[in-house]
Amino acid sequence: MKIDLIPTICPYCGCGCGLNLVNVDGEIKGVEPWKRNPVNEGKLCPKGNFSYEFINHKERLKTPLIKENGQFREASWDEALNAIFRELKKIIDEDPDLVAFLSSARCTNEDNYVLQKFARAVIGTNNIDNCAALCHGPTVSGLNLTFGSGAMTNSIKDMEKADCIFIIGSNPLEQHPLIGRRILKAKAKGSKIIVADPRYTPTAKHADLFLPLTPGTDVALLNSMMQVILKEGLEDQDFIRTRTRDFEKLKKVIENYSPDSVEHITGISAAKIENAALIYGEAEKSSIVYCLGITEHIMGMDNVMSLANLTMLTGNIGREGTGLNPLRGQNNVQGVCDMGALPFLYPGYKKYVLDNVRADTEYEWNCGPLNFLPGLQMVEILEAAYDGRMKAMYIMGENPVFSEPETMKVKESLLNLETLIVQDIFLTETAELADFVLPATSWAEKNGTFTNTERRVQLVRKAADPPGQAMEDWRIFCQLAQVMNSSEMFPYRSEEDIFEEIRSITPQYKGITYQRLKADGMYWPCPDEDHPGTPILHGEKFATPHGLGVFKPIELRSLPETPDDDYPLILSTGRIIFHYHNSNMTGKSKILGNEISKSFVEINPKDALKLGVSNQEMVKIITRHGEIETKVKITSKITHGIIFLPIHFLDGKPNLLTNSKVLDPSTKMPELKALAAKIEKI
Repeated sequence: MKIDLIPTICPYCGCGCGLNLVNVDGEIKGVEPWKRNPVNEGKLCPKGNFSYEFINHKERLKTPLIKENGQFREASWDEALNAIFRELKKIIDEDPDLVAFLSSARCTNEDNYVLQKFARAVIGTNNIDNCAALCHGPTVSGLNLTFGSGAMTNSIKDMEKADCIFIIGSNPLEQHPLIGRRILKAKAKGSKIIVADPRYTPTAKHADLFLPLTPGTDVALLNSMMQVILKEGLEDQDFIRTRTRDFEKLKKVIENYSPDSVEHITGISAAKIENAALIYGEAEKSSIVYCLGITEHIMGMDNVMSLANLTMLTGNIGREGTGLNPLRGQNNVQGVCDMGALPFLYPGYKKYVLDNVRADTEYEWNCGPLNFLPGLQMVEILEAAYDGRMKAMYIMGENPVFSEPETMKVKESLLNLETLIVQDIFLTETAELADFVLPATSWAEKNGTFTNTERRVQLVRKAADPPGQAMEDWRIFCQLAQVMNSSEMFPYRSEEDIFEEIRSITPQYKGITYQRLKADGMYWPCPDEDHPGTPILHGEKFATPHGLGVFKPIELRSLPETPDDDYPLILSTGRIIFHYHNSNMTGKSKILGNEISKSFVEINPKDALKLGVSNQEMVKIITRHGEIETKVKITSKITHGIIFLPIHFLDGKPNLLTNSKVLDPSTKMPELKALAAKIEKI
């Protein structure tokens, strides 16, 4: 018996925890701690501990599939790629912008870089997006406008040095457990913890102050806290004067948000709002942690900019134990954005509308003129498909039928395409609709890099061979480029070759090499090979053109839907500790499935009594957009008038209930965390 331990990075949330995959005679059989990894120091959550279980699942895709007469048949790679080329060529000869790509936050930086290069240099379109559009798009946009950079400002370990940690729209102990561990270590050292959430979550149990926030009222809470801070003279006047601009504009807006006036809006007492402001404002080092409860609103960008305002008002940025820290939901969502899998930016967040940026990229890629027209975001791509304005989609490692708003409309959109190509490890709900399905390798069967939520770039190491004919994602694109007579632009022999090109074209990665990554990884920005990397951003100046942070005064906007007599409840959605995203991977784990495998809705006892429903009873959840059936879980841990539905389960598809018609005009974010709903007995 031959046993090998291969150190790599967990494929689930954005923490970027290290683990050892156990290879026994060529097959992955388990996980062992990797104590040297600085992110998690050998500790893992349940998902990480059992991350090996889906790798050898019997439902793994092993050969290319072509759909004929509504049924899939197996095909060779040559046949599948040549057939795809013929279908795509007919469309791109008409107009390259009739083709769109969806990249994957579960794939490596190298995979995503090659995908966006293929889309732009071979197909000729900027119609490229990734899941950040439905999670941290408001972070990228909001922090770019205020700080000049849309990334987490401090490191994970740095949280232990905070005197106060304000957690809003996030439940780290379930969603990012190893970050939750750092928060608990900070508390043990004396840090005060504030949690704002409509649910009394496992994270909230450890709070010194819990704020039961009504979904969609974050701006009112934050403006009110800032008013208290100014009233008590807790603002950092030197920081405001020397490091920021437009403070007077902010000051004028927050005058109208006294704690007394926002108490009925937020559901939080004026006394608690004042207390939260004092704890945060009086601390020498205060850190803010947030996640999708802030961003997945049509006013998500407003929420992010309000948090940036609070951070700058108190000078809590650019130092240890401070900062504004968005927690990424998927293992490589930071990296997929860094690689330019975005409809409006090249790798390194470079603006391709600038002639010199395109010219430099054309030289680097050895390609012809690149398209300068703005690409479509994911919701726009699906809308174009629905209307017949999009003819082909190529989806790598994502399942929009499950994850995008309005599931039935998404299905109609994809079925309306002339050609749908899906590249994945399982036959997902989206892949079932495809004309071509290509078998890819899982994270355990490839080399490359992930970039975690704190901007730490880490090596992913191959631990086993893939099943059947499954192939690395980047290699599939290289082979397709060869079929399309574009192989000279894709001369890569290895993932390291790709990374060398990434760092030549991506300023933040310029000084990072595979040799320098080793066990610890490196933080970007890293401008040259002598630079140690940057754990803390904005230490001396912001990344804006003028180097100053910009206050953005924000007024509270109304939600597109509010409770009424017909729909008296507010529906919110989120994650639980045992599952990940749409459970394509965790759902294949027997151990995690034994913990929980079915949908449920949390409801307050007062609401349950009024509706006459009992614990574990089947009910209908109905919104203006759809309905589902699920079981009731009665709990006092959720606020009266609010219900909570996990996003993971096929038997209770939450996106049958959501709405893609009303979007944030800037980020195209739909409302996912505050929908008017009702519950009916079955």
